Amino acid sequence: MRSKSLLWSFNYAIDGIAYALRTQRNMRIHVGAAMVVLVASLFLRIERAEFLAVVFAVAFVLVTELINTAVEATVDIITDTFEPLAKVAKDVAAGAVFVSAIMAMVVGYIVFFTRLTHVTDTLLIRVRETPLHITLVALVVTALAVLVMKAFRFEGGTWVRGGWPSGHTALAAAAAASIGYITGSAPATVISLSVAALVAQSRVESDAHTVPQVVWGGAVGLLITTIIFQLFWI
Repeated sequence: MRSKSLLWSFNYAIDGIAYALRTQRNMRIHVGAAMVVLVASLFLRIERAEFLAVVFAVAFVLVTELINTAVEATVDIITDTFEPLAKVAKDVAAGAVFVSAIMAMVVGYIVFFTRLTHVTDTLLIRVRETPLHITLVALVVTALAVLVMKAFRFEGGTWVRGGWPSGHTALAAAAAASIGYITGSAPATVISLSVAALVAQSRVESDAHTVPQVVWGGAVGLLITTIIFQLFWI
């Protein structure tokens, strides 16, 4: 029961994020910006400490946007007429998002500005990065892409079980592709893809997903990982 309760807690949390994605334009903008920044961190070869600062800034913006959405929903439940204090609550919550966005812009300026001045030269070469860094970004971008797709094409089930496409299969395919690119070994690639196929099969057999959903999930994971490795792995 404890394991099931934890799983449902994750599902409720993802449900809240998906709701914000569907209903809040700014949330969609923030998630899109997060994906761009993650890829830019690879392209511009930022240091690990700088990468950590960027991740925290992005997370801070997303968290404040989620809190703002929760405050707006709570206020709308309490009153459906104009109330000065309700306006204050919404304005203050929006102000928190604004402050976090400004902070993120300052962090981005400090981290990326000097590198962007040389962006023309950077575009002429393919960047060498540690495979772990590239794999992490590929998995995160894949997870965000799946979440966005599920938010706009939800077909029943829960956010961790069911829906279009299969997130488990997408992440398994992304991990398998990463192993293949990093090792450069055909046997390792075949084995990792076989494991991803077993993940897809388990999702179908457990009635969590249909065959088209796992096929699309695998395609998303392979495509995103391939693009990232082709751009940033030599």
